[in-house]
Amino acid sequence: MNESMAAEGKGKLHFWDAVWDLRIAECPCDVQFVDWLEVKRIQNASIFHFGTGSHHIVGVKTAENGSGNCVLGITAAPKEYDTFVQLAIDRPDVEKSYKTFFGDIYQLEKRLLPDFDVVTLFHLCEFRTEKNDEYGAMTDRQLLDMLTEKTRPGGYILFYTKSFAFDSALKIIKEWERDAGVEEVGMHELLLIYRKV
Repeated sequence: MNESMAAEGKGKLHFWDAVWDLRIAECPCDVQFVDWLEVKRIQNASIFHFGTGSHHIVGVKTAENGSGNCVLGITAAPKEYDTFVQLAIDRPDVEKSYKTFFGDIYQLEKRLLPDFDVVTLFHLCEFRTEKNDEYGAMTDRQLLDMLTEKTRPGGYILFYTKSFAFDSALKIIKEWERDAGVEEVGMHELLLIYRKV
């Protein structure tokens, strides 16, 4: 995925010029996450989801399963955002509890975000490059710290252990675990789960 990232000149937004369809054999994290929400009987929760894919399965399944959960997703792929717009037009029943926006996650402004009960960071360390430095974007650790701050006490933060960048992410996660007031609570399939204390 990383080789498809593109920035249109110095200082312009770093984005992903491709689309990620639902490919469960290659990347089952979103499907496993939806399953985890159901197994844990997570209900009426506010969820932040990093990397929606063009399938938007987290938002769609959450809207359809009667859980009362709502999802705010972010994508750095303009074409994936376009698929959300079409989904919203075709499925207002889904759009009611699922919103997605386009942007560089490393540019998130915490004052614009609500607090969350669940945060997914399945793609931590996958997309941050020197291109983000050109406009002063956050680092992966700064992003993790900020989203931890926006997670309610008792809320969950999840990572995907088969991400191509998980070795890099794990180094950050272990440092963060010591500093951030979180505890590891275990695994669900390939998802590593922490809880904010």
